[in-house]
Amino acid sequence: MPDNNSRNEAQDGRPEGSRDLETDGGVAGHGQAHRNTDYLSQEVNLLKPSTPFMRDHLRIVWTGFVIWVLAVWGPVTLTYLATDVMTTQMPVLGFPLHYFLVAFGAPTSALILSFWYSRKRDALDEKYGIDHATVETTERGGGATAADGGADE
Repeated sequence: MPDNNSRNEAQDGRPEGSRDLETDGGVAGHGQAHRNTDYLSQEVNLLKPSTPFMRDHLRIVWTGFVIWVLAVWGPVTLTYLATDVMTTQMPVLGFPLHYFLVAFGAPTSALILSFWYSRKRDALDEKYGIDHATVETTERGGGATAADGGADE
Protein backbone atom coordinates (compact mmCIF):
# COMPACT_ATOMS: atom_id res chain seq x y z
CA MET A 1 0.00 0.00 0.00
CA PRO A 2 1.58 3.33 -1.03
CA ASP A 3 1.96 6.08 1.49
CA ASN A 4 0.63 9.61 0.99
CA ASN A 5 4.05 11.01 0.15
CA SER A 6 4.77 8.79 -2.83
CA ARG A 7 3.44 9.64 -6.28
CA ASN A 8 3.07 7.68 -9.43
CA GLU A 9 4.37 9.94 -12.14
CA ALA A 10 3.32 9.60 -15.73
CA GLN A 11 5.73 9.63 -18.63
CA ASP A 12 5.55 13.41 -19.01
CA GLY A 13 6.68 14.00 -15.43
CA ARG A 14 3.31 15.09 -14.01
CA PRO A 15 1.50 13.12 -11.29
CA GLU A 16 -0.83 10.45 -12.62
CA GLY A 17 -4.35 11.75 -13.22
CA SER A 18 -3.30 15.37 -13.58
CA ARG A 19 -3.09 15.08 -17.38
CA ASP A 20 -6.89 15.04 -17.53
CA LEU A 21 -7.38 18.20 -15.50
CA GLU A 22 -7.83 21.56 -17.16
CA THR A 23 -8.42 24.95 -15.65
CA ASP A 24 -11.92 26.36 -15.71
CA GLY A 25 -10.80 29.92 -16.38
CA GLY A 26 -11.01 30.99 -12.75
CA VAL A 27 -12.74 34.16 -11.70
CA ALA A 28 -11.09 36.33 -14.34
CA GLY A 29 -13.27 34.89 -17.08
CA HIS A 30 -16.37 35.21 -14.94
CA GLY A 31 -15.51 38.80 -14.09
CA GLN A 32 -15.28 39.74 -17.76
CA ALA A 33 -18.55 38.01 -18.68
CA HIS A 34 -20.74 40.65 -17.03
CA ARG A 35 -19.56 43.33 -19.45
CA ASN A 36 -21.42 41.69 -22.32
CA THR A 37 -24.51 40.86 -20.26
CA ASP A 38 -27.83 42.65 -20.41
CA TYR A 39 -27.89 42.95 -16.63
CA LEU A 40 -31.37 44.50 -16.52
CA SER A 41 -32.88 41.18 -17.59
CA GLN A 42 -30.61 38.81 -15.63
CA GLU A 43 -31.47 36.98 -12.43
CA VAL A 44 -29.85 38.54 -9.37
CA ASN A 45 -28.16 36.57 -6.61
CA LEU A 46 -29.19 38.55 -3.53
CA LEU A 47 -26.14 37.47 -1.56
CA LYS A 48 -23.50 38.08 -4.25
CA PRO A 49 -24.61 40.29 -7.15
CA SER A 50 -22.31 40.13 -10.15
CA THR A 51 -22.27 43.72 -11.42
CA PRO A 52 -21.75 47.12 -9.79
CA PHE A 53 -25.23 48.17 -10.91
CA MET A 54 -26.79 45.18 -9.16
CA ARG A 55 -24.75 45.79 -6.01
CA ASP A 56 -25.80 49.45 -5.87
CA HIS A 57 -29.42 48.62 -6.62
CA LEU A 58 -29.57 45.91 -3.96
CA ARG A 59 -28.05 48.32 -1.44
CA ILE A 60 -30.96 50.67 -2.15
CA VAL A 61 -33.51 47.83 -1.97
CA TRP A 62 -32.17 46.47 1.34
CA THR A 63 -31.98 49.96 2.86
CA GLY A 64 -35.59 50.59 1.87
CA PHE A 65 -36.62 47.20 3.24
CA VAL A 66 -35.04 47.93 6.63
CA ILE A 67 -36.76 51.33 6.77
CA TRP A 68 -40.08 49.71 5.82
CA VAL A 69 -39.74 47.03 8.53
CA LEU A 70 -39.00 49.69 11.15
CA ALA A 71 -41.91 51.88 10.02
CA VAL A 72 -44.46 49.06 9.89
CA TRP A 73 -43.38 46.78 12.72
CA GLY A 74 -41.71 49.34 14.99
CA PRO A 75 -44.92 50.73 16.53
CA VAL A 76 -46.38 47.25 16.93
CA THR A 77 -43.25 45.96 18.65
CA LEU A 78 -43.01 49.06 20.85
CA THR A 79 -46.65 48.60 21.86
CA TYR A 80 -45.80 45.09 23.03
CA LEU A 81 -42.58 46.12 24.80
CA ALA A 82 -43.67 49.47 26.27
CA THR A 83 -47.43 49.14 26.60
CA ASP A 84 -47.92 52.01 29.05
CA VAL A 85 -46.10 54.57 26.90
CA MET A 86 -47.66 53.51 23.61
CA THR A 87 -51.24 53.35 24.90
CA THR A 88 -51.31 56.80 26.53
CA GLN A 89 -53.57 59.39 24.94
CA MET A 90 -51.88 62.00 22.76
CA PRO A 91 -52.68 65.48 24.12
CA VAL A 92 -53.55 67.11 20.79
CA LEU A 93 -55.60 64.49 18.95
CA GLY A 94 -56.77 62.33 21.81
CA PHE A 95 -55.74 59.09 20.10
CA PRO A 96 -53.45 56.53 21.70
CA LEU A 97 -49.89 56.90 20.42
CA HIS A 98 -49.74 53.39 18.95
CA TYR A 99 -52.94 53.97 16.98
CA PHE A 100 -51.62 57.22 15.51
CA LEU A 101 -48.27 55.68 14.56
CA VAL A 102 -49.88 52.68 12.86
CA ALA A 103 -52.79 54.53 11.22
CA PHE A 104 -50.89 57.62 10.08
CA GLY A 105 -47.18 56.89 10.36
CA ALA A 106 -47.03 53.61 8.43
CA PRO A 107 -48.93 54.77 5.31
CA THR A 108 -47.12 58.12 5.29
CA SER A 109 -43.75 56.42 5.60
CA ALA A 110 -44.70 54.10 2.71
CA LEU A 111 -45.40 57.12 0.50
CA ILE A 112 -42.17 58.82 1.53
CA LEU A 113 -40.26 55.57 0.99
CA SER A 114 -41.75 55.22 -2.51
CA PHE A 115 -40.66 58.74 -3.39
CA TRP A 116 -37.19 58.08 -1.92
CA TYR A 117 -36.81 54.85 -3.92
CA SER A 118 -37.85 56.48 -7.20
CA ARG A 119 -35.32 59.29 -6.71
CA LYS A 120 -32.53 56.88 -5.77
CA ARG A 121 -33.34 54.59 -8.71
CA ASP A 122 -33.37 57.54 -11.14
CA ALA A 123 -29.97 58.62 -9.81
CA LEU A 124 -28.68 55.05 -10.17
CA ASP A 125 -29.96 54.80 -13.74
CA GLU A 126 -28.29 58.10 -14.57
CA LYS A 127 -25.02 56.93 -12.98
CA TYR A 128 -24.95 53.79 -15.14
CA GLY A 129 -26.27 55.43 -18.31
CA ILE A 130 -29.63 53.65 -18.40
CA ASP A 131 -32.24 55.58 -20.37
CA HIS A 132 -35.83 54.34 -20.19
CA ALA A 133 -37.05 56.98 -22.63
CA THR A 134 -35.72 55.15 -25.67
CA VAL A 135 -38.21 52.93 -27.46
CA GLU A 136 -37.01 49.67 -28.91
CA THR A 137 -38.86 48.19 -31.86
CA THR A 138 -38.93 44.55 -32.80
CA GLU A 139 -39.31 42.80 -36.13
CA ARG A 140 -43.03 42.39 -35.50
CA GLY A 141 -43.45 46.12 -35.42
CA GLY A 142 -43.79 48.78 -32.81
CA GLY A 143 -47.43 49.61 -33.46
CA ALA A 144 -50.04 50.13 -30.81
CA THR A 145 -51.76 47.13 -29.30
CA ALA A 146 -55.05 46.62 -27.54
CA ALA A 147 -53.19 46.03 -24.29
CA ASP A 148 -51.99 49.63 -24.10
CA GLY A 149 -55.24 51.18 -25.34
CA GLY A 150 -53.77 52.14 -28.69
CA ALA A 151 -55.81 49.87 -30.95
CA ASP A 152 -59.38 48.72 -31.19
CA GLU A 153 -59.98 45.19 -30.06
